[in-house]
Amino acid sequence: QVQVAESGGGSVQPGGSLRLSCRVSGTTLQRVTLMEWYRQGPGKDSELVALSTSSGRKRYADSVKGRFTISRDSAKNTVDLQMSNLNPTDTAVYSCHAKVDHDVGFGDYWGQGTQVNVSS
Repeated sequence: QVQVAESGGGSVQPGGSLRLSCRVSGTTLQRVTLMEWYRQGPGKDSELVALSTSSGRKRYADSVKGRFTISRDSAKNTVDLQMSNLNPTDTAVYSCHAKVDHDVGFGDYWGQGTQVNVSS
């Protein structure tokens, strides 16, 4: 059974950095055709922050370009989100979504989310 789980959230001061990980279990990263990081801040709609495809394509929201980097670690079976130069508007619950190729079809899997707080 495929599961995804986020880790790495926490509290940080403005200008600081955090690294989030989305660990995929029950399959390999090669089967994850699409991995997306979303966030939802207090009183805000959900926002797609970054995505990574199995073909190597990466995309970022304008609000995080140049500050966030998404990467795949096949050894750990994770897709990480390195966040730098954080500011209070980055405060949100960050969740990952994995689309997995099961040969007979695709499955969509979501984690529970991890909280990121940016404040002084």
